[in-house]
Amino acid sequence: MLTLAQLDRLCLVLVATRNPNNLGAAARAMSNFGFPHLRVVQPYAVAFREARSAVDAAAVMAAAQEFTSVAEAVADCTLVIGTTGDIGRHPQHALRMLPGAAAEVRSALETSSARVALLFGSEKNGLSNVELSHCHWLLRIPTRDQHSSMNLGQAVAVCLYALAHGGAAAATPPLPKMATAAEQERVAQLLREALEVCGYARQNPAEDSEAKLRRLVLRMQLQAGDAALWMGMLRRMLHQMRRQ
Repeated sequence: MLTLAQLDRLCLVLVATRNPNNLGAAARAMSNFGFPHLRVVQPYAVAFREARSAVDAAAVMAAAQEFTSVAEAVADCTLVIGTTGDIGRHPQHALRMLPGAAAEVRSALETSSARVALLFGSEKNGLSNVELSHCHWLLRIPTRDQHSSMNLGQAVAVCLYALAHGGAAAATPPLPKMATAAEQERVAQLLREALEVCGYARQNPAEDSEAKLRRLVLRMQLQAGDAALWMGMLRRMLHQMRRQ
């Protein structure tokens, strides 16, 4: 079982949710298993309003935070995990299955002060490629291949149950402090600026997409100190290139 402090470090992020019943079911599952932090990104306004007035998880919904982008919603998180029901759509991300993925998340919560974000996409389309570019890896509930997609509220409940009630993680030394999503995003932005200033972006436009550079930085798994070092080096490089 996770402690209250560990439960407090996980954020459930719902992106572009349209159905108030799904919002309500997700909030109720969070209340059932003790996860207090709900973040919503561009929810359908009517659904968000109706869920707040009707759901049997008033404390969770009252404290829910609303954001205009995934980047803002995960800025303070050091581990960002997307969910998917599509087996073959995401070749650029590592894909882990429950319950193994749940054990990895619990380990992160138990062995460091990391804040973890678990993302769920819209009922119709799931997470877009741009939204997925903010994720370190993806999680899938192992349903049968012939019917892989689950109802959003049910999927949230299954994932949170696995996180809350899985076995204890094996004893490991404390993990180093990792860079937050906001710090990693800044590294990616500075890298893109440097590529534009030096002319590389013009010569290789296919390699300069915002999502591609973000994925490149995420794969580096930067510690907080390393991210600061990269930002310092890139700023110095930009200063020198702009003087020429």
